Amino acid sequence: MAEERTLPRGYGYRWIVWSIMLLSYMVVFFHRLAAAVVRQNLVDDFGLSGSAFGSLASMYFYAYMVMQIPVGYLADSLGARATVTFGMALAGTGSLLFGLAPNPVLLFAGRFLVGIGVSTVFIATLKVLSMWFRERQFGMLSGVTNLVGSLGGVLAQAPLAWAVAAFTWRMTFVAIGAFSLFLGALCWLLIRNAPTDRNLPPINPAPPAKGKPSLSEGFGAILSNWRIWPSALFYASIMGIYLAFSGAWGISYLEAVYGLDRSAAAGIASYVVFGAMAGGLMTGGISDRIGRRKPVILAMTALFCLCLVPMVFWNGGRPPLALLRPLFFVMGVTSTAFILTWAVAKEINPPRYTGMAVALVNTVAFFGAALITTAMGFILDRMAGAALLLQYRAVFSFALACSLFGIACALFMPETGCRNVTVAQAVAVEE
Repeated sequence: MAEERTLPRGYGYRWIVWSIMLLSYMVVFFHRLAAAVVRQNLVDDFGLSGSAFGSLASMYFYAYMVMQIPVGYLADSLGARATVTFGMALAGTGSLLFGLAPNPVLLFAGRFLVGIGVSTVFIATLKVLSMWFRERQFGMLSGVTNLVGSLGGVLAQAPLAWAVAAFTWRMTFVAIGAFSLFLGALCWLLIRNAPTDRNLPPINPAPPAKGKPSLSEGFGAILSNWRIWPSALFYASIMGIYLAFSGAWGISYLEAVYGLDRSAAAGIASYVVFGAMAGGLMTGGISDRIGRRKPVILAMTALFCLCLVPMVFWNGGRPPLALLRPLFFVMGVTSTAFILTWAVAKEINPPRYTGMAVALVNTVAFFGAALITTAMGFILDRMAGAALLLQYRAVFSFALACSLFGIACALFMPETGCRNVTVAQAVAVEE
């Protein structure tokens, strides 16, 4: 790109740093969506009910949520390198425990430990982007990060189903655990927190700050900024639906309502992830190009809501099978409106608090994802005596209500004009 040619040669190392972070983020997405594929295996081996499986799938989200504020502070203080190295080591250990678990207690513990470990990767990645790349590249590169990470989600659909059939679910999770440990070592060897770690000047000018950011001061400033709350609640609603569908209940819906086998159901459900990959590639880029965040968010979320309508109203909640692939693809594309909340959180808070700001919106978002996933399992259990079609129609009615709430939140989100408004305000005061 043209911007790359204007930088001295040493800045090319940022592509190595970012590539290692992307590879780690693929592991994050793999674990995020993998539970849906092995649901029946876990039910058979451990006798889990619908609510119990929903809670197991949610363990990842609860752990992710609990860790966001500590991870945000660690990314801002210790830096991305130490934070993500430690995280990948924990994720690898958790995956090994999950794959070898002899009872439900250790199964839940392994899933929770995985969630703690992978919770470090994304915020550390955004911290790397904020330190190594220009501000006007942030939206696009955040989207590309989501795109590449989604490849891990693709691996957690049909390819995982094939691997489980060939090698058992236990062997598969042990293997991904070993790979995660290898990635942790690679992170320590190759990641550098900022250009200054390689004796290069910073890329983005920022107001001078003394010492490490204070946790109380940083979160005090962020929590008192009311503009971050509509973004966080919007993120929780839309991403929560996407993750609940792709990571827990989408494959079960296709098996129960359409009578598909697991591999076929996983293949169709993966179109949601393919859509998210395509959306990740274009959403941030479109927003950066037009210099606006809010219009893109509102337009995409309206389409996302429309994608849920057929699964509630068309033929009693059973749209034609031929429609599902394009429907799921568009659902995945439009779900990536939540990508822009990371940019908004970054742009309405001081640059030295980037990690903590993104941590806050992630905390709210993953709490929402955990609640939505668990609630869907609860709905299915409460309607256990009803026809399967009615059960899943109720589930998607709940999802549609959540998406409408997301639109309401988006209406109150601030428009930043794709720039850090706190820096702009500081410059205006100086002038």
